Amino acid sequence: MAKSNLLKTQDVTFLDLIGNGKKYRVPSFQRDYAWEEEQWEDLWNDIQELLQAPDTKHYMGALVVKALSEREFEIIDGQQRIATLSVLVLSVIDSLLNLPGDEATRNANAERAMGLRQDFIGKKDTASLLHSSKLFLNATNDGFYQDYLVQLRKPSNPRGLSKSNQLLWQCFNWFGKRLTESGLVGESLARLVSDTLAWQLQFIRITVEDDFSAYTVFETLNARGLELSSTDLLKNYMFSLVPTPTDLDALQRRWQHLMGTIKHERFPDFLRYHLLCQSPQIRKQRLFKKVREEVKTSADVFALMDALEQRADLFAAMDDTSHEYWTERPAAKPYVRDLQLFGARQHMPLVFAAWERMSADDFTRVLKLLCVLSVRYTVIGSLNTNELEPVYHRAAKALLDGAVSTPAEVFAQLRSVYVDDEKFVRDFSHKEMDTTGRRKKVAKYLLCALESDASGKRHDWESDTGTIEHILPENPSAQWDEPFNPDRQKDFIYRLGNLMLLEPTINRQCQNGSFEDKRTEYGRSSYATAKALGLSDQAD
Repeated sequence: MAKSNLLKTQDVTFLDLIGNGKKYRVPSFQRDYAWEEEQWEDLWNDIQELLQAPDTKHYMGALVVKALSEREFEIIDGQQRIATLSVLVLSVIDSLLNLPGDEATRNANAERAMGLRQDFIGKKDTASLLHSSKLFLNATNDGFYQDYLVQLRKPSNPRGLSKSNQLLWQCFNWFGKRLTESGLVGESLARLVSDTLAWQLQFIRITVEDDFSAYTVFETLNARGLELSSTDLLKNYMFSLVPTPTDLDALQRRWQHLMGTIKHERFPDFLRYHLLCQSPQIRKQRLFKKVREEVKTSADVFALMDALEQRADLFAAMDDTSHEYWTERPAAKPYVRDLQLFGARQHMPLVFAAWERMSADDFTRVLKLLCVLSVRYTVIGSLNTNELEPVYHRAAKALLDGAVSTPAEVFAQLRSVYVDDEKFVRDFSHKEMDTTGRRKKVAKYLLCALESDASGKRHDWESDTGTIEHILPENPSAQWDEPFNPDRQKDFIYRLGNLMLLEPTINRQCQNGSFEDKRTEYGRSSYATAKALGLSDQAD
């Protein structure tokens, strides 16, 4: 086929999609069948509504395919829907063949079943007498689909099937039960497929030229649910470069282990941070293109897997303070926890580099530096975090290339994003901090840091029993209207300067009391910041 456009789009019915000799193949290592009863029921409810309104259409979403020939396509995104619809058709065919009745009725239903099979499933081979298929699933599911579902054979041991094949078999039986409950028989049952499914289900078929075009379309569509993900697309490309079955088996084992470590949904981020160690500014939308540029052979695939496996555990450990990594490096654990609290991610390339090139103590110093930078730049400064990635990339690359080797030299690389004291103090004095959800924890982190400085004793935000006191209450009573203009009160309630730590019992005593009454209670506190604001002559 001539390649001229990035993609071609076409509105099609289910019959248009599957008819006229078209065949669809799911790449061998695309994810297994995963729909469950929730998705089957949603589809069945949609079909029931269509039965009541035969002139309406139901949009089934976009089906992204790559053309292998004029009539053969590889399914990039949408295999769950097509597989489920095919299983539903097979269930209808099976129901027709098993309906009771006299010989004429059974013959008519058999003829209807044959017509549906030829139009939607595949023809019967005149030599083997086996039914062929218009749809070919992945390596895990295709054997069961072709040998059992397409042939309408019951597996001898359904419990011995793989999980995804069990789902296919359960799907077949689930629809069989719904069809029995519907009361549809004979012609009406056949029309469920030939009319309702065939003409009322509407798709947008997007035909792309290559894997890169498919990835671009996928990112644009932002597919959701149990359809293909960007991880699947990246995986499919890598697996397509490995032709040898034994190598494919080895790659599959390693891939499954990698996904067990970093989790399927986190793989694109992990891969991007890995590549950012050497390449600047890799956006998610360009990730597939970057991989395609650098990974072109089977050897490249395994080299990339080697490198990813080296960093996978650290990536996982940065999200898990109980990870065994921190048992060996306990001094690093509090900073890992604090970076999690800040929601910081852009530093991962530098974390990879520091782990690989620095001593345990220097690695911990770098984590501490990242915490300081995050507080000044992100937590208090609320500056654009996109500016951090190129800076962290340069620092990571300098470490990996040997251009820098100490925490001080790393800090010099990061100087451009270090907020100076003057700006930090100005930002801090006006910073508002919501005291609900995750922001409440961030507020307590900052208050514990202030208390530690004031008292000379360490206060940890996670273990400290203090609660957050709003000096000007969140819901001020009328007695606060004189010292604070009522029109301006909302401007001060959530400022950091209006917050401090108090023992829960004292905090409850304060409530919405006047400032003077509160100062009396503050004087009883063991927190240095509260006591400094309290009436010392009232203290116990």
